[in-house]
Amino acid sequence: MSDIKRYPIISHLRAEPTTFVLRYRKGELVRSDRGGTFWFRPINTALAEVPVDDREQSFMFTGRSADFQDVAIQGTITYRVVDARLASMRIDFGIDVATGSYREQPLERLAQMITQTAQQLALDWVAHRSLDDVLREAVQELRPIMAAGLTGDPTLAEVGLEVATVRLTRVAPTPELEKALQAPTRERLQQTADEAAFQRRAMAVDKERAIEENELANRIELAKRAANLLAEQGANERRIAENQAEAQRIEAVAAAERTQLRAGAQAAEIAAVQAATNAAEQARIEIYRDLPTQVLVGLAARELAANLGNIDHLNINPDGLAAMMQNLMGAGTKRLEA
Repeated sequence: MSDIKRYPIISHLRAEPTTFVLRYRKGELVRSDRGGTFWFRPINTALAEVPVDDREQSFMFTGRSADFQDVAIQGTITYRVVDARLASMRIDFGIDVATGSYREQPLERLAQMITQTAQQLALDWVAHRSLDDVLREAVQELRPIMAAGLTGDPTLAEVGLEVATVRLTRVAPTPELEKALQAPTRERLQQTADEAAFQRRAMAVDKERAIEENELANRIELAKRAANLLAEQGANERRIAENQAEAQRIEAVAAAERTQLRAGAQAAEIAAVQAATNAAEQARIEIYRDLPTQVLVGLAARELAANLGNIDHLNINPDGLAAMMQNLMGAGTKRLEA
């Protein structure tokens, strides 16, 4: 919007670089330039201000496909005024010479023209296609069709408009139909997720089974090793017992042999002693055998006297005493003679 400063009989206008200002006096165009500044008399001057910068117009409308399904189309159109004089002749861009504001709503009319033309093109394209084709092909086919249709539309060209770009931001059915269309995909995705979860659980079960089998194999291996260890321990203990028994047997045999040797030695010693004793006794017997009876009786008496203890009473028969004294005297005589 231009900036107008008022003075007593004259005013000053300063336009923005993005606006094209047209000055009329007495119905004749006396000046037109972009972003100009000038003085004018409000009493005999008419002003028009046409924006020439790029403007964006959003749109959203609903069309019906060939299979009678509603489709919402949403997007943005970028346009500009390329012929300000032509636009000012078809649409009232006049501004108040006191305030600089528009007397009408020319920008809304431009936006309406753009939107209606785009809507007609889109609805005509949607009406000849099924819902699946619309949803699948709208972004690739509808956007260039709308851009070409808006660029070549004679109505827009007559008001000096040029469409720069057309963008589609959304093409969708009604919410209820969209949920219905999303259901198969959602179910398929859910099935895929369930299958993934099933496979994950199956893998977990396989891993758990493998772990349990590994643990069982470890326990079996440990049991085998324990059995082998017990067998080895039993064999070792048996060998130890056998070795101890063998050692005891050897010791017993050795002890028996030592005892036998000692017994043999003792027997031999006893035999030798006995033989010597027998020999001595035999020799003594040989000596005594040739002695007279009286001598033997005397020796016996001496031996008896040496071995007897105390004698409390002694009874001697006179006959026996006489015979004994006779023998003793005879023995003494023979010894003296000898």
